[in-house]
Amino acid sequence: MPGLSEGKEEALFRDKSVEALYNNALDNLEAGWHQNAAKLFDELESQHPYSAWAIKAQLMAAYSNYQQGAYDEAIIALERYIELHPGHRDVGYAYYLKGLSYYEQISDVGRDQKMTQLALVTLRDIVKRFPDTPFARDARIKLELTQDNLAGKEMEIGRYYMKRREYLAAINRFKLVIEKFQTTKHVPEALHRVTESYLALGVTDEAQMATAVLGYNYPGSSWYEDSYTLLEQNSLTPQRKESSWLSWLWTWTN
Repeated sequence: MPGLSEGKEEALFRDKSVEALYNNALDNLEAGWHQNAAKLFDELESQHPYSAWAIKAQLMAAYSNYQQGAYDEAIIALERYIELHPGHRDVGYAYYLKGLSYYEQISDVGRDQKMTQLALVTLRDIVKRFPDTPFARDARIKLELTQDNLAGKEMEIGRYYMKRREYLAAINRFKLVIEKFQTTKHVPEALHRVTESYLALGVTDEAQMATAVLGYNYPGSSWYEDSYTLLEQNSLTPQRKESSWLSWLWTWTN
């Protein structure tokens, strides 16, 4: 039934009972005709705005749009649903589907991370609002990838600054990874790059501390070996420095 003409669409929608419209939309959805399904669910709401079916149709229209990759349309519909029905039993699913709509648009670290940021905020909101639900459990898993993506972007920018010998700017990027994305795989490299950058600036105390923290938290890491070698080449060893901004990480474990 894809590709209906305008006249056929009008005939399809006209004089249908609410149950018939809903079932017709559901049939289209199950057949994979997501665009037609979304239109039918929208038409149901338009024709029967005060029925219990209308509330369900709003959510199903959003789901149909999500299934066809029309994420912007899905997000708009879901935000409207959440605003209109904040206490509905299915509002948790609406938040979850909104999070998925952002999550599916996450790009690789070489591109703009706006959608990744929005996914992060939305997924955290799900965990906070619905902590003991399956939605929150899946959101926590997806948060890990989302945070990893954002940390990867910061690492990319930091390495770029290092190549330009803009070491303070690089350190600020690596610092953000260390402080905000502690559970990601990028932290060991971030600590190593901090060591490199401080050595390049001649700030040996901070370089020694960064390597000490790296060795304490990731003793078997190749990044620690690289940092240790760098210090040795400069006749230095890892040293704990209480005055360092890294000192709070001394008791932190990954």
